[in-house]
Amino acid sequence: MQFGIRLHDAAQAPIEERLKMIKEQGFACAHVALSKVISENSVAESALTPGYAMYLKRLFAKNDLDIAVLGCYLNLANPDPEQLKAIQNKYLANIRFAAHLGAGVVGTETGAPNTAYKFEEACWGEEALQIFIKNLRPVVKYAEQMGVLVAIEPVVRHIVCNPVRARRVLDEIDSPNLRIILDPVNLLEIYNYEKQDEIIDEAMELLGKDVAVLHVKDFVIKDDKLVSVPVGQGQCHWDRIIPYMKKEKPFMHATLENTKPENAVEALNYIKTLYQKC
Repeated sequence: MQFGIRLHDAAQAPIEERLKMIKEQGFACAHVALSKVISENSVAESALTPGYAMYLKRLFAKNDLDIAVLGCYLNLANPDPEQLKAIQNKYLANIRFAAHLGAGVVGTETGAPNTAYKFEEACWGEEALQIFIKNLRPVVKYAEQMGVLVAIEPVVRHIVCNPVRARRVLDEIDSPNLRIILDPVNLLEIYNYEKQDEIIDEAMELLGKDVAVLHVKDFVIKDDKLVSVPVGQGQCHWDRIIPYMKKEKPFMHATLENTKPENAVEALNYIKTLYQKC
């Protein structure tokens, strides 16, 4: 498994320096959210030219790093037609960029049926799911045309909130260019974390073959809330997940989340050791 990190979790510095830092820490790839790591120049849609993509591609290659995920985490269930069109256009721009960049996937979460992108009970309804599928479909079609993979990330408080709904999205769109980013902790909340083994098993059974990237973090319960922390500092049963991934997903990208520069290496060493022991 090729372990990486969200690039915006590295120490703040120009991207050229961040890449050197994470390589020295022992990472092999990165999750890249352009607007969170690049401030020295524009990353607006019009700036995402083939030349800029190839420049970044050379930077990553120079540091022997892969771009595991190009993040485009916007709300594809936005009910405002103008805002939705702008969001879809941004996905298309990122897909074009990814084609020249050589990113593993363009990653997205699955939104909420409101303009604020906030949880409401309607997130879990059938109407919201069908809206998301409808609005995702042209994005995936464009990804097919550009030879790029799009990967959705199920999150318990978003529209695709569990493995069953994620499986439905995959089956209804039915495209080889639609994949899964699996983050086990994002499937858990204060009301279901005690059933994590059941939830993890269901995720691997229903989604395992379509997982393209693994997100790696941990969780603790604090003040009756589930709080994300670096892997190795919480109670996620990674020993239940890693054996499957090691056997079925050789050399897959797996990016750490919720780390800080001072604890990233410790988290990396923890998950690497667990992987080696499996």
